[in-house]
This record gives sequence, C-alpha cells and structure tokens, in this order.
Amino acid sequence: QVQLVESGGGSVQAGATLTLSCVLSGYIYSTKCMAWFRQAPGKEREGVAAIHFGTGGTLYADSVKGRFVISSDNIKNTVSLQMNGLEPEDTAMYYCAARIHCGYCQSLPYYFAYWGQGTQVTVSS
Repeated sequence: QVQLVESGGGSVQAGATLTLSCVLSGYIYSTKCMAWFRQAPGKEREGVAAIHFGTGGTLYADSVKGRFVISSDNIKNTVSLQMNGLEPEDTAMYYCAARIHCGYCQSLPYYFAYWGQGTQVTVSS
C-alpha cells in the first residue's frame, strides 16, 4: 500500500519561511516522481513543484520560481519543499503526490495516482 503523509504547514506572516515534508511508504524500488500541489478555496488544484528521484530533475510553477526549493532524500523516500519569502497568495492546502514507474515528471494532477491528506499553509500580510 502506497501512502504519503505531509507535515510542516502552519500560519506565518508574509516573508517567512516554511518547510513542508512528505514521507512515502509502501514503494521503494521503482523510479518515481514526487510533487507538491496546492489548492486554495474556490480555486483549482495547481502544481507547485516536482522532483524525479532517479535524475534529480525538478519542475517549478512560475509563481514560485526563485522562492521555493524542492528536494528529496532517495534513501528515506522523503520529499521536502522549502518555501521562502511566503506571500498571502501562497495560502492554500498543500498536497504531496507521487507517481511510480515513471521516467519523468509532470506537474499536472492527473499524472499522479497517490496523494497525501494535505497540510494547511496560511500566510498573513
């Protein structure tokens, strides 16, 4: 059973830094992509960042480039998202997602079969 659990969300002021973490269990031996998505009330779920565990290649949404950094620990099957210079527009529920048996990453929800429960990030001005 593939499971993902996120942690690290919270309420902060604009300009602060938060680091989200996600742990994947139940799958180790196949190349995989892990990603972060976010969804604000009344808005569609959008891709934030993704990382391929085999190559280390990353993808970022234009809105977070230069501010957020995604990283992975391939041994522990964890992925982190360091969010720097947080803005009120970053307020959303953040979800960790994974796709297994893949050679590349995409930052689209339909690409991912496994999802965590989400962790809330709230940024006040």
